[in-house]
Amino acid sequence: MAELTRVSRARFYCFDQETETGLDRAMDLRDPIQRIACEGPSYGRRRITAEWRRRGWTVNPKRVHRLMREDNRLCARKPRFVRTTDSDHGRKVYPNLAQERILTGTDQRWRADLTYVRLREAFVFLALLLAAYSRRVMGGALERTRKEELTLSALPIALSRRVVEPGLVHHSDRGSPYASTDYTDWLQQNGMAISMWRQGHPWDQAAGASLMKTLKYEEVHRNEDRDLAEARAALREFLEKVYNGKRLHCALGYVPPAEFEANLASQQKEAAARRLLR
Repeated sequence: MAELTRVSRARFYCFDQETETGLDRAMDLRDPIQRIACEGPSYGRRRITAEWRRRGWTVNPKRVHRLMREDNRLCARKPRFVRTTDSDHGRKVYPNLAQERILTGTDQRWRADLTYVRLREAFVFLALLLAAYSRRVMGGALERTRKEELTLSALPIALSRRVVEPGLVHHSDRGSPYASTDYTDWLQQNGMAISMWRQGHPWDQAAGASLMKTLKYEEVHRNEDRDLAEARAALREFLEKVYNGKRLHCALGYVPPAEFEANLASQQKEAAARRLLR
């Protein structure tokens, strides 16, 4: 029979086993994959595979990709660029200090960025501060203007949640809100070194752009907030509960920022205890 059908014996035995267990196995995989995909609409096969493994299962990324393709769960995105940086001003532009130091802790470099958010009836602007090492969002502000008032509202929120050590680098674009005298004076008064990305080098602010992209695809574009108050509440919940506490980050080894910082703090305490014992 194998010779007549031109099928090898090994393939015949494999097919015989798949007919009994393959369909049941696929059905067992599809349900949790769809659940994870609904929780993270922009999750690809890598993040879904990582989430599966965090839950104690072993699954092949190729199988996950195939099942997602069959169930039409693959993410299709249309990139769109909207310029929000106004660098045509006469204010002082600071040099880029982001590449001078390799990060080893959470509060050695902060990244600041802003973007627009479209509501049902208007446009508003969002400014966020991100810990570069742990990818954790520390503070933000949502206002109807992108002028200095926006960035000056986000900064004190981050300062109230973190302890600023001398030498912390504040890295941002060259836009007018971040180059304003009031903003830079506040940074210097808190002992921060000011850094701005180089013109023509968009990868200097890649982490901030990635955060804004995630925020829009997983929260803003999925909801139609009617007013500013509703948008503030929705974004606050997404950033604190989903982005910081639940969403997996490939740069952190597929763990959420809050968990990454907790693991880092535990490792540092263990290292300090070992030094005391010596």
